[in-house]
Amino acid sequence: MLRQFLIAGLSGAALCLTGAASFAADVTLKLHQMLPPQATIPSKVLQPWAEKIQADSGGRIAVELYPAMQLGGKPSDLVDQVKDGVVDLTWTLFGYTPGRFPKSEAFELPFMVTTAEATSVAFQEYADKHLKDELAEYHVLAVHTHGPGLIHTIASKPVQKLEDMQGLKLRGTSKVVNQMLEAMGASAVGMPVTAVPESLSKSVIDGSVVPWEVTPAIKIAELAPNHTGFSGSTGLYTGTFVFAMNKDSYDALPDDLKKIIDDNSGKELARLFGKAMDEGDVRGKDIADKAGNTTYTLDEAETARWKAAGEAVTKAWIAEMDGKGLDGTTLYNDALALIQANSK
Repeated sequence: MLRQFLIAGLSGAALCLTGAASFAADVTLKLHQMLPPQATIPSKVLQPWAEKIQADSGGRIAVELYPAMQLGGKPSDLVDQVKDGVVDLTWTLFGYTPGRFPKSEAFELPFMVTTAEATSVAFQEYADKHLKDELAEYHVLAVHTHGPGLIHTIASKPVQKLEDMQGLKLRGTSKVVNQMLEAMGASAVGMPVTAVPESLSKSVIDGSVVPWEVTPAIKIAELAPNHTGFSGSTGLYTGTFVFAMNKDSYDALPDDLKKIIDDNSGKELARLFGKAMDEGDVRGKDIADKAGNTTYTLDEAETARWKAAGEAVTKAWIAEMDGKGLDGTTLYNDALALIQANSK
């Protein structure tokens, strides 16, 4: 009897150490994503979300967190891992699977994003209206964006005007962002954000476009000490993200546990993601400033030149959507209107 008691106690301790919320849980959900646990979204949103699900369910739902691709595969595999039931939950970038979710790309077009919070809520409203068909194979908990993306370059290649983009090898985040960089004169290099530090240190790239929020995790302040932003209320670009659940995993839940998932999904969750991103931007900028880095904010006249270059990308995207039988103009106008409405 004593031996059985000790084994049970050790088993319970082991479950706690591996991140299981409770050995008495009725359901254990595996959440797999690409960033380390200390990064902004894993630490400020995913971990608290998992804890709230556990608390709201009275311990009946446990969420096991697997950061930094611990369960294997590449970041681009995450959408299929959750769709196929390899994992129950994932958080990932739409842009890691180019062309797979074309209507989501409207939010990645040049000079759309305002704050992450406002743009994330707008993106959730847009998804509820336009993305249900593209996301029909998933149970979507929320979508969101990051804050305004900036250009970060190595010490010898600051970007202070559009001409400085010529020939720069810049890591991009998605098909649309890469097209934007090419239209502005750079050579776009596609890679996961986790590959940026090594690529910078080995001179594979001259810089990257990312928001301030992610810069601490990938050593941007150290490796790319020039930072370029823009005048006005909108930033150069944003990335789009999805927090999704396997449909069978959701459907298998009893109705009362489904309600707990539902109550912790949707627009307010999108807002939490956005707020975390905005707060992360402040922290990232502060780290760069304390490191003595140089941040260039291009004036209105120079910013207008970049916007003009970006218009060609927007027009090409609208034409591409039209060619797919989608109404590109409506998608773009709806995205723009939702961002503006939520940014007031």
